[in-house]
Amino acid sequence: MKPDILLYTTSWCPFCRRAKALLTEKGVQWTEHDIESDPAHRKTMIKASGRSTVPQIFINGTHVGGSDDLARLDADGELDKLLAGGAPAN
Repeated sequence: MKPDILLYTTSWCPFCRRAKALLTEKGVQWTEHDIESDPAHRKTMIKASGRSTVPQIFINGTHVGGSDDLARLDADGELDKLLAGGAPAN
């Protein structure tokens, strides 16, 4: 199963680049919404995540959080499970 990944980003954000680098290492593709190029994306991101910082990452409809949250999931071995279609451990 191919994971459905959505990233809310800005073009200049180092944390966004870090998250995309990790996802690239995992060999997955994503859909990216730049919240500066389209203000509607910012509103949608805040409504969906409750956060106003980037990146905000969603995998298979699950809000992962930001770059540090993504890295933590990877370090805990939960990211691969989520990318495979499972749910992360709480």
